[in-house]
Amino acid sequence: MSANSFGSRDTLRVGDASYEIYRLDAVEGSGRLPYSLKILLENLLRTEDGANITAEHIRALGAWDPKAAPSVEIQFTPARVIMQDFTGVPCVVDLATMREAVRDLGGDPAKINPLAPAELVIDHSVIVDFFGGPDSFARNVEREYERNRERYQFLRWGQTAFDEFKVVPPGTGIVHQVNIEHLARVVMVRDGKAYPDTCVGTDSHTTMENGLGVLGWGVGGIEAEAAMLGQPISMLIPRVVGFKLSGQLPPGATATDLVLVITEMLRKHGVVGKFVDFYGDGVSSVPLANRATIGNMSPEFGSTCAIFPIDEETLSYLELTGRSPEQLALVEAYARAQGIWHDPANEPEYSEYLELDLATVVPSIAGPKRPQDRIALTAAKTTWRHDVLNYVSDDEAGEESFPASDAPSISPNGRPHRTCKVTLADGGTFELDHGAVVIAAITSCTNTSNPYVMIGAALLAKNAVDKGLTVKPWVKTSLAPGSQVVTGYFERSGLTPYLDKLGFNLVGYGCTTCIGNSGPLAEEISAAIQENDLAVTAVLSGNRNFEGRINPDVKMNYLASPPLVVAYALAGSMDVDLNTEPLGVGSDGQPVFLKDIWPAPEEVSAVVRSSIGKDMFLRDYADVFKGDETWRSLPIPTGDTFEWDPSSTYVRKAPYFDGMPAAPAPVNDISGARVLALLGDSVTTDHISPAGSIKADSPAGTYLRENGVAVKDFNSYGSRRGNHEVMIRGTFANIRLRNRLAPGTEGGFTRDFTQEGAPVSTIYDASVNYAAAGTPLVVLAGKEYGSGSSRDWAAKGTALLGARAVIAESYERIHRSNLIGMGVFPLEFPAGQSAESLGLTGEETFEIVGIEELNEGRIPATVKVRAGSAEFDAVVRIDTPGEADYYRHGGIMQYVLRSLLAQS
Repeated sequence: MSANSFGSRDTLRVGDASYEIYRLDAVEGSGRLPYSLKILLENLLRTEDGANITAEHIRALGAWDPKAAPSVEIQFTPARVIMQDFTGVPCVVDLATMREAVRDLGGDPAKINPLAPAELVIDHSVIVDFFGGPDSFARNVEREYERNRERYQFLRWGQTAFDEFKVVPPGTGIVHQVNIEHLARVVMVRDGKAYPDTCVGTDSHTTMENGLGVLGWGVGGIEAEAAMLGQPISMLIPRVVGFKLSGQLPPGATATDLVLVITEMLRKHGVVGKFVDFYGDGVSSVPLANRATIGNMSPEFGSTCAIFPIDEETLSYLELTGRSPEQLALVEAYARAQGIWHDPANEPEYSEYLELDLATVVPSIAGPKRPQDRIALTAAKTTWRHDVLNYVSDDEAGEESFPASDAPSISPNGRPHRTCKVTLADGGTFELDHGAVVIAAITSCTNTSNPYVMIGAALLAKNAVDKGLTVKPWVKTSLAPGSQVVTGYFERSGLTPYLDKLGFNLVGYGCTTCIGNSGPLAEEISAAIQENDLAVTAVLSGNRNFEGRINPDVKMNYLASPPLVVAYALAGSMDVDLNTEPLGVGSDGQPVFLKDIWPAPEEVSAVVRSSIGKDMFLRDYADVFKGDETWRSLPIPTGDTFEWDPSSTYVRKAPYFDGMPAAPAPVNDISGARVLALLGDSVTTDHISPAGSIKADSPAGTYLRENGVAVKDFNSYGSRRGNHEVMIRGTFANIRLRNRLAPGTEGGFTRDFTQEGAPVSTIYDASVNYAAAGTPLVVLAGKEYGSGSSRDWAAKGTALLGARAVIAESYERIHRSNLIGMGVFPLEFPAGQSAESLGLTGEETFEIVGIEELNEGRIPATVKVRAGSAEFDAVVRIDTPGEADYYRHGGIMQYVLRSLLAQS
């Protein structure tokens, strides 16, 4: 029960029902707050306990100064937690391990149980092994079960062992699309209370729900576990960027084009750690599907969230997706009563302002390695010719010097070439060259949740087939929608045969190419790429295109709308100007241009209206947690604690609580530390965390082979996240990681200073030697360290390798928080300084003094770092007292476990 210091508790009547609510207008200043902060304010009013959440916190939020730097800590209690299987499996492993730790310390294992609703969607395990055929989906699902049987049995056990924990089985959809189409409540009802739906998730694109007006963002698995166990999330009241929208999208521009423009604008503006609220007259003209696409890309521009307010469009979407009339009435009544219903005439105060006229958006792609690097479609060919010079040898690029400028330069021959002949098993032959599009994937919740771009792609496919066009034989095509509703409206509209004709057959309902589950290329194509060191490309309708992520054979990756994915599959190369050059020759012998097959927006809208109905959502989500016969027939153990299989290479008991005392020991300064990795700017969690395929000769591959696993059964790192032995060996092992401590190498290599001459070694093998010698480790990095997905294993692996501290120029939000959650000390170089400017080579021995001040209940602003001849004051990035508590306990899980034991 809330302390109700402001007398805000009230009753809201909706029809025949009554709900207890906490009125925002009871707090002075609440009316001027941005939408997102109003949601936080209600959260504080409802959870005020006089200790962790006090009246002072509520007053501070009501008196929010939009221009001030964040300084006031508050405790945010999410209404629910959502997970996907890659990140969810280790969460359930940790909860199962915590149950045993509680038992071993004399407590009740049942105390470890979700206190907030937690839902997990299995969507990250399907791999595009089979494509381009009518049986691709069935064969991929069959292979998925073969690979992941142990994991799925474990998750089924969790569904029976833990209260408030539900699992959406494989083959249903992508977590974020299932969330907005079915799981999101917008307004929650629990124990007679009505309050805003808020949700954190173990995937950075949880922000897709922001399009529905649901406040939430991606967190690491360790934060999610704490939230499930009733722990609030510590945060500073943020700055809020107001993003004003006006006008309407022009014909030819899609939601994907819009989001790429917004990503470019916000990344350039700088919104890391900030909230983004969309407002203005243009909001009403943005369909809910487009809002969800924008919210989904929040991690790409770096903001914590990117939220739209509740309005008529929200209600229309809730009705379309099968929510009950009672729920619709509650959402509208609650939003209006609380002043969170969108009113274009009421402009809140914001910390910073941006504005976009939707009419200025043009067709675009982004790449070749970052989602914020937007390229207007008109400049795509010349920009590729400029960028490819970074991926080919100097003799191919030419001797000419190419200055960095906005105007792309091209080589004297127009572009580098290295053509090679490929003969496929079926006898087909063709030539491959730099720029060949070898993957064209309609994938990712970002765009497959949007019927306008999906129908647009299908209509473009129809028009292409009618003209007699075909996809080039070297292109691996795939269609992986985010829910079964998508294939439902393709069938109803009669467009499925045209997608199939071009090879865009259904391959699965899940995150495929976007997360690196693109599957292997044909052996002959892969061999030609590797033998000739070709800079080939992938085009996908996803949100991530980081180096080494999509496919190990593909160096350059481009994000594009689903219609453009189809167009590039037809063209077969990035070295084509889609505005002026033909995609191919039609059956009549005439060249066919993109403009000839691009569907009119009116046609797209008409097909959307005629082919999508509420009945589809009601049917497809009627029994969403039940699963098919294969899922239901999986044998599972019973009991409060899990029966670990010592021979399992998928699920193993986590080591975080081994030997943990009931009370934490004092924290210590760090001395005698060595550098594990010296890294540059924009090192993402994809570079740090194990992801993608497991190479046979890697430390993880060696471990699996030693445990009797055949190479063909290695599966991916993501599927083995429940086994810390695999994950430790894959941390910092990305094939594109460049550790400056081991120059000339690429991948998971370092120098091992425990050995004479400090030879180059794998990072894992060196860490084993450092651990044996009792040597602590540090990681040095540049700007934007840890950007990208909310990969908790980027922090878990760092900690288990023995890293005690990370010193970076700057961090992205989630990874810094996760490091603290794993007991790793996050530090920043002094402003304007870097490892390079300080003369650090990584060969030094490090001493970090001042950490022990935390034992006195204080957070030091800086600590003294001594490394060789260098000495500097590093900025401590433990930002709140709550984070300090986590660090003092050795991590957030240890803190929660001890807190629960204290309540016993």
